[in-house]
Order: sequence, then structure tokens, then C-alpha cells
Amino acid sequence: MGGIMGRRVTRVGTLLLSVVTGVLWVLLPAAPAAAHNSLTGSDPRNGVRLGKAPADVRLTFLARLDPTTTRVTVTGPDNISATAGKPSYAGSRVTVPFRPGVAGLYIVQYQVASGDGHPIKGEVRFTLTVGVAPTASPLPAATATDVPPAGPSPSAAATSSPAAAQPLSRAADQDGSAWWPWVVGGALLLAALAGGLLLRRRLTARSRAAE
Repeated sequence: MGGIMGRRVTRVGTLLLSVVTGVLWVLLPAAPAAAHNSLTGSDPRNGVRLGKAPADVRLTFLARLDPTTTRVTVTGPDNISATAGKPSYAGSRVTVPFRPGVAGLYIVQYQVASGDGHPIKGEVRFTLTVGVAPTASPLPAATATDVPPAGPSPSAAATSSPAAAQPLSRAADQDGSAWWPWVVGGALLLAALAGGLLLRRRLTARSRAAE
């Protein structure tokens, strides 16, 4: 009787040991795997070609994200940043506002921390077939204060005043000095007339004396 009970205890112990061993065999390999975080999905998907720019970029991971240790960057052609704001977190998902640029390849690079502190890095790539061309800022419209006056400026008027006054002064000088040729001409004419009269009187006197 004791031998039978001993055999039963041995069988139960062996069965329990097998169950515990099987459970440990299943759980132990899964523990390191669960400690490492990994990307499970993205929007846009990796390698997709888009004819319209998305409003944001979303990455979903296996485990909950820590905002203090998570880094996400989005760059476009010529390595120009394509992020339009700070990322937001919701459990295992991070959302980054997207700012489209020219058409071309866009790269989303991420770095997250696992439960064991090991950093996980990777990237997602997508292509925009139609980009957004940069727009030039319009020039400000000219106001009434920006338009120069039609008339001459005070400085120009001051500069031109002596030049304008100079012909007037010359004309005044010419008008004041124009009388002297007439005076000289008149004096010469009177002298000629007086000389003629005097000569005539002398000739008349001589003719009378000869008679």
C-alpha cells in the first residue's frame, strides 16, 4: 500500500515538473522579445507613392511610448525639415504634423526606447509625386506717402533759384545800360549839325565879302 502511494506521488510530482518546465519554456523566450519595442505600422506606409500630401505622419509601435525618449524627424528633398509642429502621443502611437514641400522622397526617422533601455532605430520612406511650390511674398502696395510729389523739391527749387535769377539780373543790366549808345549817337549828331551850320555861315560870309 505504501509502495502504491509512493508511486502516485512520484507520478504527480513528475507531471507537475513537466507542466512547470513547459510554462517556463514558453515564457522565458518571450520575455526578452517583449522587452524590445518595434514598429508595427505607419501612415503613410513604407514605400508608398502619394499624389496628395498627408496632414500628418503616424507611427504605431508594439509597446507604449515614452515622450522623453522618443525621437521622430521628417525630412524632404535636399534634407529640408517637413515637420509642422510638435509630435503628440497616444499610448503606442506618435503623430507628427506634416508640412509638404516639393515633390520627391520623404524620410521619417524614429528612435524609441525599449523596456530594457535598448534604443530602437528605423525609418519609413514615402514619395510625393505632386509637391507644393514655394510662394513668394507679395510686395507691399505703395501708399500716398510713398509717392514722391510731382513738383520740384524745396532743395531743387533752392538750387534752381540762383540760375533763374541770373538771366533776370542780366536782362536788368542790359536794360539799364541800353541808353548810352543813343546818348552818344545823339551827341555826335548834334555836333555834326553844329559844325555844318558853322561851316555854312563862314561860306556865306566869304561870298558876301567877295561881292
